[in-house]
Amino acid sequence: MAKRIQFSATGGPEVLQYVDFTPVEPAVDEVQVENKAIGINFIDTYVRSGLYAPATFPSGLGTEAAGIVRKVGAGVSAVKPGDRVVYAQSALGAYSEIHNVPLEKLAILPDNLSFEQGAASFLKGLTVHYLLRQTYEIKPGEIFLFHAAAGGVGLIACQWAKALGAKLIGSVGSDEKAELAKRAGAWATINYHKEDIAQRVAELTNGEKVSVVYDSVGKSTWQDSLNSLKRRGLMVSFGNASGPVIGVDLALLNQKGSLYVTRPSLYGYITNRQELQSASNELFSLLGSGAIKIEVKEEQKFALADAQKAHQVLESRKTSGSSLLIPGL
Repeated sequence: MAKRIQFSATGGPEVLQYVDFTPVEPAVDEVQVENKAIGINFIDTYVRSGLYAPATFPSGLGTEAAGIVRKVGAGVSAVKPGDRVVYAQSALGAYSEIHNVPLEKLAILPDNLSFEQGAASFLKGLTVHYLLRQTYEIKPGEIFLFHAAAGGVGLIACQWAKALGAKLIGSVGSDEKAELAKRAGAWATINYHKEDIAQRVAELTNGEKVSVVYDSVGKSTWQDSLNSLKRRGLMVSFGNASGPVIGVDLALLNQKGSLYVTRPSLYGYITNRQELQSASNELFSLLGSGAIKIEVKEEQKFALADAQKAHQVLESRKTSGSSLLIPGL
């Protein structure tokens, strides 16, 4: 027997249940992982709330964790029991002591990274990789806007931008978060509770605005993002923290300068183990060199049994950086 989080109906954090279950043997090309640290991501709240509802109930939750290989299924030779691994694109169910994961979704966790570092950085780091390196390739010296710069993805983006020699303008919700983003490498910050985002972007760029905006906030920042773009700029909408963007007015994109809009996701960029290996190698290199540092606040580490509380805190928008569930805590 093992413990996991499951839910039988969509809704608020209260639908999450801490239950016993019996792990099944790994199938062909699957690996059974004993999770040591589990990543909590905002997309998990979308799944729980019903925005991205699971196909069947009861359902597990979460797709990211780091741990130790416990068993391997037939056809698996790339990893063996005892190996340290990390994953970010599993089927729902990573909020669990034991989880079976397809081999193609796993990466070997380097010895110089802890389980907590792996689980706190993998999904978010791979996200930053596809955003800054693939969706729009950020160049040295380039100025761009990144919303929620003090969040888990945002703080990694600040550090990655600095490593690239680029100038990230980070929008944040408080002066404390502004300081966090600056320490991480943001070139400038905008406190959206005190400043007009688009106006401040124009000031920071001497009226030129930016070629790309990365926006995981969604509904509440949509207009500010469009207003911050220069002619033929790219709006990258990759999240809905304030609610989904609906009813996109294509004529408005024309009026604001023939703007481009894309709604990417990690699953559109990493579709096989080769693509996963390429992206994770670059991430692990930056983590290993210290160019990107991952530190999880103690108050943002939760016991697996406290998943409800973890989601309440995450949705309060009061966290900074990454949050984790720790089995056995």
